[in-house]
Amino acid sequence: MPLTGLKPLTDVGGGRLFVAAGPCAAESEEQVMDTALRLADVGRVAVFRAGVWKPRTKPGGFEGVGERALPWLGRVKRETGMPTATEVATRAHVVKALESGVDMLWVGARTSANPFAVQEIADTLADEGVAGEVPVMVKNPVNPDVELWIGALERLYNAGVRRLAAVHRGFSSYGTHLYRNPPQWHIAIELRRREPGLPVICDPSHIAGRSDLVGQVACQAMDMGFDGLMVESHCCPEQALSDSAQQLTPESLAELIGGLKCLSGGTRADVELERLRREIDGIDGDLLELVERRMSVCRRIGEYKRKHNMAVLQMTRHNQIMESQLAAAARMGISSEFMTTFLRAIHEESVRQQVQVVSKTEGYGK
Repeated sequence: MPLTGLKPLTDVGGGRLFVAAGPCAAESEEQVMDTALRLADVGRVAVFRAGVWKPRTKPGGFEGVGERALPWLGRVKRETGMPTATEVATRAHVVKALESGVDMLWVGARTSANPFAVQEIADTLADEGVAGEVPVMVKNPVNPDVELWIGALERLYNAGVRRLAAVHRGFSSYGTHLYRNPPQWHIAIELRRREPGLPVICDPSHIAGRSDLVGQVACQAMDMGFDGLMVESHCCPEQALSDSAQQLTPESLAELIGGLKCLSGGTRADVELERLRREIDGIDGDLLELVERRMSVCRRIGEYKRKHNMAVLQMTRHNQIMESQLAAAARMGISSEFMTTFLRAIHEESVRQQVQVVSKTEGYGK
């Protein structure tokens, strides 16, 4: 179902790049106000965001101070003029936030993966009679499922929400990666293709997981035509009670925004070419992540072969892989010559990784 007739998230910003910024969590009134006043000085922040209720992966982590923080957001709006936004996951959250004058809501990645929770939020907005006016941003589910993401958006749309946007914050994955939540840009691109009228905002903080990578991710998102940014900013990131590694100071955020070169010049063809190139860059990043995962498994295989006194190179297995993958490549229209070169390179590196594991363990090469 196309999401048509959507309204702008906010009238603040005068058509400029939409930026929502603020701390991962509202920790204290002093911390909230210090951050907000410094973000107000940046002059490019349309909305002040702060988590009041923080769903954590495991118990024991900082889960926010709860509704006690809502008056602090009211003070932010009074003293800076910035609209405020917070995350909601239940009917009670929505009611409390609206009663306290919070201007905008967002649905987090864990909540958007739960159709029952999203429906409860949608029903509450409808019951409160504010669905048509309260802006709602929906983060992608933790797993790369575009259907589930669209489903969450449709539930809110069906309840009457018309100030609606998607937020791309990357996807959880197992193992060690450059980014905390690899972006898998093709998922967001597919969402844009299917819902061309829907604003899509990038959350580079959760994708990057490191403050030094946030700018890089933000630039990629802008070059790919995203409609705005949702960035975590803290007055003193190293003292943050949650996600300290990925938060920027307000001054660093100002530098990031000032350095962005959004695609405003050039012809439409130039813009489309650049977006396609960025799509390729994103796919290349995904390929690199997959190769790293494969090599990680190869190292574990090396450990197994060492413990069981098995040879590293086993040609029967190699030949089986070559035969099956070359057949699959042919069905996809990929050159067998290219695929042979590609698979041989992968195999040679896999063998090297396994030999390295066996050699180090047995004490060779010291």
